[in-house]
Amino acid sequence: MKRLAGCVALLALHAAAVGAQEQQRCTLQEQPTTRISQRRTPSGQFDVFVGGGVRITCPRSDLRLRADSLESYGDYGRLFLFGNVEYEEPRLNLTANYLTYYQIEERIVANGNVNARLPNGSTMRGPYAEYYRAMNGRPATRLFANGRPAFTIVQRDSAGNAGEPLLVLANNVTMIGDSLVYAGGSVQATRPEVEARGDSITVDSEAGRMVIMRNPVIEGRRDRPFTLVGERIEMETEQRKLARVVAFQRARAVSEDMTLTSDTIDLRFADDLMQRAIAWGVSRARAASASQELVADSLDVRMPGQRMREVFAVRRAVAYGTPDSARFRADTTDWMRGDTIVARFDSTAADSARGARLRELHARGSARAYYHLAPADTAERRPAINYVTGREIRIGFRDQAVATVTVLERAAGVYLEPQPVAAIPTPQPARPAPPAPQPVRRPPAS
Repeated sequence: MKRLAGCVALLALHAAAVGAQEQQRCTLQEQPTTRISQRRTPSGQFDVFVGGGVRITCPRSDLRLRADSLESYGDYGRLFLFGNVEYEEPRLNLTANYLTYYQIEERIVANGNVNARLPNGSTMRGPYAEYYRAMNGRPATRLFANGRPAFTIVQRDSAGNAGEPLLVLANNVTMIGDSLVYAGGSVQATRPEVEARGDSITVDSEAGRMVIMRNPVIEGRRDRPFTLVGERIEMETEQRKLARVVAFQRARAVSEDMTLTSDTIDLRFADDLMQRAIAWGVSRARAASASQELVADSLDVRMPGQRMREVFAVRRAVAYGTPDSARFRADTTDWMRGDTIVARFDSTAADSARGARLRELHARGSARAYYHLAPADTAERRPAINYVTGREIRIGFRDQAVATVTVLERAAGVYLEPQPVAAIPTPQPARPAPPAPQPVRRPPAS
């Protein structure tokens, strides 16, 4: 009884830690194999050493500790637990090889095979973890881990239903409360539909927001993958589903249909597939496919089901195209200019193997177009050239070649057919001139 009473006193939590006037008492549950020794310090506190199995309960804080052995130092308000350590409280369940409990600071340091679980279902695995309990002046718990821990973050909707988790792997991670995460050092954050990489990632699962900085990359993981890079990327979710991804500064989005570049790129999602891409910035926006390119102050790409259907190029729009090299050889590219240009594509499931195919270009406002056509002479390999201007120009395509051209209002232009080159006679080698006649010499008269 004397040993147990002394142990209970020595395991008391200090009043400074809990903001009360008296110490919190914790109960040691002795096992048949439990061995206890203690010593009184000059201050009147006790140092306690327990082996053979430790079970401690602290009712006031709803805290439970288990381990193979324990050392308690009363003067410092510090507990050391060794071997098969289990820590349980309402805000955290944790297991580790070793654990130190700093009672005054309400700080837990765990080492070796650390596994932690939060009330919302989020988990952490790694070699080291440091946990700060909520207390006066610290309203939210904080969990810090290094040594490249793995976090599984559960995100819940407004009704409390859990969605697919977010897996975070980094050199070090700090988690505040249940939802705010700061990860640094070669970070990988994976959702079922995307994977994010960068040197720094911030996740607010309650707000459904993620920020990736320093060489950020996001890759789509569904049937039609894409890659997005920039100096900074922000990702938003709604009802546990990916809704929006925005890349800032030197942004580039690459999919199987196009490559989109600009200062800022805003991608919109539904049903885990990209539905729309908006690009703008001082450096202008560019959308390039295998044979076409659009450049403007801003671009709005409509792609339901992540299949490109329309591209709206707004302000100082220019469209470039590769001429039909199968029928003629052209030494310049086709182009169209206008205040705005709308490109429409055929992009169905049947076209998926060959990508989006251009169906129409429509320029409005000071429209101009320069393009190549097949010449009237089928044996001619040089193209015919057409240049037109008007308020509006519509160019229809068939098999990626110009099929129809419609010009509305103030129409003007010129059409040129290649002309045959006149034959140039082959120069003949010069014949040597005949020798000059020699004068006849007569013999002198006798």
